[in-house]
Order: sequence, then structure tokens, then C-alpha cells
Amino acid sequence: MKKNENVNKMAKIKTQDKTTKIKNKILNSVNTKREGKFKISMLNTTITVLCIAIATWFSYKGYLETRVNTPYDVEKLVTATGLEIANRYWGTYRPGVYFGLKTRDPQSLVTGLMWYFPHLLGQDGSGLRHWCEQGDRLDSYAWIEHDGRSFGIQKIVDNSAILNTTFVKKPGGKHGGDWTARIAVTSENEVRDGEEISLLFYAAIEENTKGWIKANLGNEKRITGIEGNTQGLGSFTINFNVIQGNIEEHSFLATIAPGLSLLKETVLHNFRRASHKGSSKKHIVLAGEQIPLATDEKKKNANFIVTQITGRIPFKIEASYESGSFINRVEKLTGQNYERALEKQRNLFDAKFEEIFKLRTKGYNEEEITFAKMALSNMVGSIGYFYGNSQVQSQYTKGPVPYWKAPLYTAVPSRSFFPRGFLWDEGFHGLLISAWDLEIELDIINHWFDLMNVEGWIPREMILGQEALAKVPEEFVTQINRNANPPTFFLTLHFILKHYNREILDNHFQFLDRLYPRLEAWFNWFNTTQTGDMASTYRWRGRDGTTNRELNPKTLTSGLDDYPRASHPNLDERHIDLRCWIAFAANIMFQISEILNRPNNKYQETYQYLSDNNLLNKLHWSSNTQTYADFGLHTDKVTLRRPIPPPRSHAQSSDMIRIVLEDPTLRYVDTSFGYVSLFPFILQIIDPKSPQLGKVLQDLTNPNLLWTKYGLRSLTKTSPLYMKYNTEHDAPYWRGAIWINLNYLTVRATRYYSTIEGPYQGNAKTIYQNLRKNLIQNIMKQYKKTGYIWENYGDIHGEGKGSHPFTGWTSLIVLLMAEIY
Repeated sequence: MKKNENVNKMAKIKTQDKTTKIKNKILNSVNTKREGKFKISMLNTTITVLCIAIATWFSYKGYLETRVNTPYDVEKLVTATGLEIANRYWGTYRPGVYFGLKTRDPQSLVTGLMWYFPHLLGQDGSGLRHWCEQGDRLDSYAWIEHDGRSFGIQKIVDNSAILNTTFVKKPGGKHGGDWTARIAVTSENEVRDGEEISLLFYAAIEENTKGWIKANLGNEKRITGIEGNTQGLGSFTINFNVIQGNIEEHSFLATIAPGLSLLKETVLHNFRRASHKGSSKKHIVLAGEQIPLATDEKKKNANFIVTQITGRIPFKIEASYESGSFINRVEKLTGQNYERALEKQRNLFDAKFEEIFKLRTKGYNEEEITFAKMALSNMVGSIGYFYGNSQVQSQYTKGPVPYWKAPLYTAVPSRSFFPRGFLWDEGFHGLLISAWDLEIELDIINHWFDLMNVEGWIPREMILGQEALAKVPEEFVTQINRNANPPTFFLTLHFILKHYNREILDNHFQFLDRLYPRLEAWFNWFNTTQTGDMASTYRWRGRDGTTNRELNPKTLTSGLDDYPRASHPNLDERHIDLRCWIAFAANIMFQISEILNRPNNKYQETYQYLSDNNLLNKLHWSSNTQTYADFGLHTDKVTLRRPIPPPRSHAQSSDMIRIVLEDPTLRYVDTSFGYVSLFPFILQIIDPKSPQLGKVLQDLTNPNLLWTKYGLRSLTKTSPLYMKYNTEHDAPYWRGAIWINLNYLTVRATRYYSTIEGPYQGNAKTIYQNLRKNLIQNIMKQYKKTGYIWENYGDIHGEGKGSHPFTGWTSLIVLLMAEIY
């Protein structure tokens, strides 16, 4: 029994073992499947997470790439434009041409003037005047009177021949009203009387403009005018008349121009020689035809129509534009009606000019007042309207990308050399424009701040449209979003807050209220992207730390281009002018926040922190020279030398390169005393009782440093880089010349400190009187001598230098004369 029991037990155990093995096998199989499913699930999850991560990265990368050309996402500031501001719809908004009118419309009809003396016209087209070019070597050209709205009078002197271009506008209808322009040619020299001159007045539209133009022909197929219709103007006519003079030849051209930047080339291409009736003499005239040109077997109507009138000096022509919607026109704006309208506008201009600037009251004579009127008129007469998109780039884009298309209503620094918008220039322009016409200046500010992107950045140079782009070297076209420009619009806003009473400001409360969020974004962009490595320090971006071509790497973003900074740009740099700009801006931000009844103490705290004189002196006061200065990795021992070619080499010598003769060290850049050193003074951050103020005033009047009888030079004569070329071909710019914008701020500062009780009050007053007088006398003297206001002036002889006419910030001479700061 026991044996059987044992056998049974053994069998049972074996059965159980077998069952257990089977169970385990089954369990192992199940677990393996579960593990496989788990592994697959984990793999799928990993792939999903990875895909999400990749998608997120590319989405974020795309987001970073598009930030540079994404508009700031708040309500637009420019809400009324074009025909909604009818009294400024038409204007001389083409500052780059000698004379031309257009509308504030992206697809505007444009009109303009060309001229030449037949015996001086070269086969290459030299001698044909159109765009303002310094190479034309005109004796002078300037708006004598211009109110920015209704009329203008310009005097152009070319080889002793005088062209007076005038225009007057007349409101009426739904499309900006009528206007008439006259071109009268006379001579300063009786010998020139009877000389031939050829005037070409034209109208043009760009190819994508919705509308058309055509020439109206009279007897003998002579053009009598132009008619047309566009979306912005409706129907219109332009009539041509010879008012006075002996006309030798009258011809015309109606054709297709490939673009507004090629109108002159189109004219030259269509010139031919023709005999005048009854004479064997040949004249250079236009084709004399209206030609519908065929392109790809499709006929296109002309977009460019020119009337050419060749006459003997003196003579006068007239172009009168009439809007088809002006149905209640009682009198045409021609003949004596035109003359009366022009005289009325001149009288209004004269009365307003005296009311604002009070120059007669201050004892200026008529010649000086005429000069001041010219300076103001060139500023407002050079206001342009541009439309297009800039080229911008960020570190996240592979190359330049287009900014969004936008309009820009802005003054320009120089009609000949800089006929486009510059951010830091415009803040200075705004001082004079806001004194003359606050509404125009607020409109300009609105247009500029609508160009802000989502980062709070505004491009420092706006190159919009064919005509603007054609005047810019390729290397300056692309704008980099890490690069700043001095926030000078805070100067304009400070001026407005100071000179307009609370009632006027309350009337423009909505303007400030809508501008304020953009100002906050702009300030925050500066205060985050332009900071230095140390607390409360700031550093201009955009310097090239790797160049071996420049004696001192330029700082274009500061506005002071080649002004000496640390010789070896790096993260340790701290720039005193930028620090002062941020302090000044913070103060204005706080003032605006108070006006809007939502005071923001962070701005007040920032201003107090950055204007703390003890901290300022700790970071920027050189005990060695007792001057304010930048700080950085610097040596003065640098020079330009031409590389020595290898022995037996026949290669031509390459451009000169920079040779560093001494290792740079971290130090103050204090051997280059100049405009940058003055920023704590000119932005009125120095305490009136500070000994540093006394030293600054003392240095201002030292002839071996900045003082001249023509104004303050930009860089001390003792600087190693005084009047030094920055490259073999790059002439000195801010290295000694006298610039009016910084001189204006210095005069303003001396006036400020002369009104505040302190140990240096009397000294500041004396400097104020002498510096102001020196600047006024020299600028007027050079204008009388040369016929121009200049970009800057020589520090040895006071001569005009640089581009001309430069009726941008040099026109601040009017505010100096009027003592408006």
C-alpha cells in the first residue's frame, strides 16, 4: 500500500511539475507578448514624443524666423491717411527729384521736371537734370518758402540760369482738389538772356497702378495736356500752357517706362534730332509720338507722358491739374487767379513764421529772416511719402527677408544724398517740424512707429520703393534686427511736452494713449537687447570685432559712425552715450505715463538709477583725464599699413590693413575726448552742483579740445584718431568736423544749466551766448558763400563739408536763432 501510495505520490508530483512547466511556459509566453507590446508601445510613445519635439522645434524655429518681419500686434497708429487727410494728399513728396508732386497713395500718379541746355547735353545724358545730384554741380537749389501743406516756392540756379518752380493747391471735390505748378526761367546774367533751355514736364504711373493716362493732342499733333483716371484720383486732366517767352520747339513722348527709377533713361532712349521749321538748326527733341507698345503680343497703354518745350530765356510754362470730382469750380487756378492764390499763401506763411519764431521781434534783418525761412522750408518741403518693403535679417534667418509692405511719411536728411527715412535723424527733424506744424509731426511719428515689429524693433534706415532703393549702395540695404539707433524720437516727444500746453496735449490725448504701448515695447527692446555685461551698462551692437580693414571698427548704430570707440569690440564694452539715451528715454516715458493718468514708477526708478551721478562716475568717469568716456578693450597703438607682397611676387599690393602695435587692455577710451564724452551734459544728467559739470564746461571752451569760432568740433585735436582715415578710402566723418545736431543739444544744455542756480551758472550762460552766436554766424556765412546748408562744417576754416543741401538736422539753426529748445 505504501509502495502504491509512493508511486501515486510520485506520479502526482510529476503531473504537478508538468502542469507547472506548462503553466510557466504559458505565463512566459504571455509575459513575452506583454513585454513585446510594452516595448512597441514605448517605441511608439518615443517616436510620438520625438515627432512632437521635432515639430515643436521647427515650429519654434519658424516662429523665431518670422518675428523679424511680423508687425507689432496692436492697433495701427495711422488710421487717417490718403484722402482722409485731403489737405495733405498732394505734395512735393518726391524729395529726391528737383521738382515733382505726388499723392500720399501707394499707387500715386507722379509728376516731375527735367531740363537741360541743348549745347551742354552730352551723348551719355550728362547735362539732363532730374534727380537731385551733387554731381550736377548746381550753384544752388532750395525751397525759399514752403508750408508743408498748400504751396511752395523753389529757386534753382544752374549755370547762372534761374529756374523758379512754384505750386499752389486748391481744395475741392473728393480727390484732393486742384493744383497748378509754374516753371519760370530767368537769368542772373544778361549774357544768358536768349540762351536756349529745354524743359520736360511729365506725368507717370507705375505698371501695377489701377488706372490709365493718355496725351491730349491739339493741332499739328502738339500735346496740350494729359488726361487719366486712377483709383485714388478718379478722373483728372493736366493742361499745359506757355505763359511767356519765345518757344523754339515743342514735342512730346508717350511710352512705357520700366519703373519710376528709370524715367530719365527712358527719355534719353527716345531723344532724336529734328530740324526747326525755317532753320537748318537741329534740336534734340522727344519722339513726338504716342506709342502703344506691344509686349508679349499684348498692347499696353503708355504709363509715362512727357511734354518738352525748348525756349529762349526768359520764358515761363504752367501745368494745371484739375480733379474730375471738383464740380463746383468757379475759377480755374491759372493766370491772375494763380498769382493771387500764391500771394495769399505767402502772406499766411510770413505771418505764421513770425508768430512762431519771432525773428523780426528779436531784431534779425530781412536777409537773415529769408535765410531762416529757407532752412525751415527745405525741411518741410523735403518731407516724402514712400511705400514698399525693406530688407531685414535676424540671426534666425538664413539671409535677408522682406519686411511687410508699408507707407512712410517722413522728412529726409538730404535731397541729393539721403532722400529716404533715417530713424535717428528723424528725431532731430521732429524738433523743428513740431514747432512749425504739430499735426504733421504727429503724423510722421505715427508712420514710423507703425513700422515696429513684434520684438519692439524699428529698422534704422527705411528704403521703400524703386526711387529710394536706386540711391542706396547694396551693402546698406539690409537692416539687422539686433542693431539699434539712438532713440531720438524721445527728444521730439520731450519738445512737444515742453512747448505745448496741457489743453493742446489733452486734444492729442488719444495720440499719446495709442502711441504709449509701442513706446513701451521700443523702450523694453533697448533695455534688453542693448545692455552690457555689468548692471546699468549698455553696449551698441553691430560693431565688427573681426575686421582688419578699419583703423577703429565703426559704430554705425550709434549714429556717430566712425567716432573712436574701444579698438577691440567685445562683451566688456560700455558706451556712455547709449546709457544716457536710455536714462533720458526713461524720464520721458514716466512723464507720458503721468499725462495718461497711469504713472509707471518703474520708468522713474530706471531714470533715477541711471542718472545717479555716483554710479555714473564710477562706471564712466576717467580719473586720468577727468572726462567722461567709454570703457572697453582698447589700445591707441594702431595704424594702417599696406601688406608687403612675398618676395618675387608680381601681385599688386592689396588694400591697407590694420596693424596693432600694442596689446589692448581693459581701460577707459579717454584719449578721444569729444561728442560722446558730452552726453551726460547734453542730455542734462549731470547734477548742476557736480564738479564734473565744472570740468565739462571748462573743456568745452578749450581751443585745443573742442572749441572753435564755428562751433564745437566732434573730436579733440589731441585724439590719436583726429581727422584720420578709417580705411584707405574711408575719410574721417565724426573725427573733428562740426555737426549741428550735437551742437544744438550742447547749446540747449548750456541754456538749461544757465537757468539753474549753482556754482557754474554764470559760466554756462557765457558759453551759451558765444556758442550759439558762432554757429549762427558761420552757417549763414557759408550759405551766402556757397548757396547751400551743409552736412557738417570744417573745424579749421568753418567751410561746408559732406552732402549738400543737407536741410535735415542742420536746419535746427532756425531753432537756435529763435532760441527755442
